[in-house]
Amino acid sequence: MNGVVIKSTGSWYLVRTTENTIYKCRIRGKFRMQGIKSTNPVSVGDQVDFDLEDEKETGVITNIHERKNYIVRKSVNLSKQTHIIASNIDLAFLMVTIDNPPTSTSFIDRFLVAAAAYHIPVVVLFNKIDTFNEATSELQEELRSIYNHIGYHCIDISAKEGMNIREVKELMKDKVSLFSGHSGVGKSTLINTIEPDLDLKTLEISEQHKQGQHTTTFAEMHPLSFGGYIIDTPGIKGFGMVDFEEAEIAGLFPEFFELKQGCKFHNCRHVDEPKCAVKAGLENDLIAPSRYFSYLQILKGEEEHFRQDIYGK
Repeated sequence: MNGVVIKSTGSWYLVRTTENTIYKCRIRGKFRMQGIKSTNPVSVGDQVDFDLEDEKETGVITNIHERKNYIVRKSVNLSKQTHIIASNIDLAFLMVTIDNPPTSTSFIDRFLVAAAAYHIPVVVLFNKIDTFNEATSELQEELRSIYNHIGYHCIDISAKEGMNIREVKELMKDKVSLFSGHSGVGKSTLINTIEPDLDLKTLEISEQHKQGQHTTTFAEMHPLSFGGYIIDTPGIKGFGMVDFEEAEIAGLFPEFFELKQGCKFHNCRHVDEPKCAVKAGLENDLIAPSRYFSYLQILKGEEEHFRQDIYGK
């Protein structure tokens, strides 16, 4: 039998067949260890084969079909292992909030790089625009300008008030869409606005720390009444990058890719080499300082400093 994994709870996986029957499945120990350095060898979105267990209504996953793409990050506590957030994604939505809680540019850039590595298009959603004051509006305009300029589709929304949700739904139609972001950015509220029948649990922001409280414990795929599927993911505190070759990293920053052909050295790292077109672009305001800072962090293998923001630095 075969189907798609719609929920992962660590040890058990819910698999939906083409007949819309859902089976609770597990994986064998030997399958788990076959050279897979991921904390979750099976992820939501995976197409899998499975066998039903004798005289039981549960199954055993025997094969994972080749993935067309996936979003992956380093595991929080196991630095040498990775965690696959979801696979076989048509479109990713990164939810960003300027305040309550703040989303750092470092977090945004790391997510965009991880998506670009596997050719996953990303739409940046600036949520909670109904709560903006003059200062937060200016900051949001600045950020939107940065990401629009390098080719990312950005939409201002209010999940709570339903502002610009129709545009989001039109993009999602008949696609497998992933929603990601920090805890508290409004993912569950937005999904409930898009598809009220799902009725996902939501919680208020912790006022003391300006951080969200986890309401989604495991990634889960839900069907949409207007066509397509949505993958809701747990809120992410920090986005640990998997190891990239140095030469790859600049190519995952669109504005660097355009300029680096003008560098004197073909293997320029864009750090301290002479006649570097990327550093010239930074000096001439063709590259945002926050983006260059993110590039250096990833290049040096530095972990993201959770919510120590560098807007404007």
